Amino acid sequence: SRGTMDVNETSSYYISAQTFSISDIIVIVAYFILNVFVGMWTSCRVSRNTLSGYFLAGRDMSWWPIGASLFASSEGSGLFIGLAGTGAAGGIAVAGFEWNATYVLLLMAWVFVPVYISTGIVTMPEYLQKRFGGERIRMYLSALSLLLSVF
Repeated sequence: SRGTMDVNETSSYYISAQTFSISDIIVIVAYFILNVFVGMWTSCRVSRNTLSGYFLAGRDMSWWPIGASLFASSEGSGLFIGLAGTGAAGGIAVAGFEWNATYVLLLMAWVFVPVYISTGIVTMPEYLQKRFGGERIRMYLSALSLLLSVF
């Protein structure tokens, strides 16, 4: 007689989870249509012949798509999986760190965004170049940022 532990019930779950229903397909198609529409709409609105037009949307974008883009680019599966693992290993202190990071980021934005806007700069290396002069500090920070993001 086989016990209940001998039967592998997860294989049937994974096979049935791989099929899409019609509502799944409708949501995926609607998502892609919306993405294509938003991309075409924004590309028609802004002149992409200049650096400002291409990278900064002609400096004519409201705050909420910029904030949504920043939020979406910082969230991902690595964040959720990494925080779950770190929380399991370190406890509630991880949640405290994340909540404090939110307030610190808001404070830093409140301090630095007016400086960026008043000087007309866009990136941190550009700010350091204007503040301290020379191209060397800008290249150093750019290379350091690339190395830290890879390793």
